[in-house]
Amino acid sequence: MKELTVATERREQLVDITSQVDSEVGSSGVTEGTCHVYTPHTTCGVTVNEGADPAVQHDLLQHLDELVPRSGVWQHAEGNSDSHIKSVLVGPSVTVPVVGGRLRLGRWQAVFLCEFDGPRQRSVWVQVA
Repeated sequence: MKELTVATERREQLVDITSQVDSEVGSSGVTEGTCHVYTPHTTCGVTVNEGADPAVQHDLLQHLDELVPRSGVWQHAEGNSDSHIKSVLVGPSVTVPVVGGRLRLGRWQAVFLCEFDGPRQRSVWVQVA
């Protein structure tokens, strides 16, 4: 397993980590298998979605904010309850096929770290088997 460090710049953003993950796949020596990408945090997630048009990232973050607004009546006192809920909705991990020693993503797909409580330094664990 390899650990990536991803620096986020805003409270909420999607960071394309496809090239870093694909580099770890290439370094692994695995030519056919799977790549599991996981983040060990409770206020961010990992997803696969369109990477070609940044408007998709904007729309996703905007809609999540409409579903789970930052302001609300929360019992959690840290002020980031919305971040925890968004993390649950997105999930902490994805698994992507490895074919020919590379991630086998669809034409428009990319792997994203989904930040909901930044800016922070985030860990992403990549396991290729």
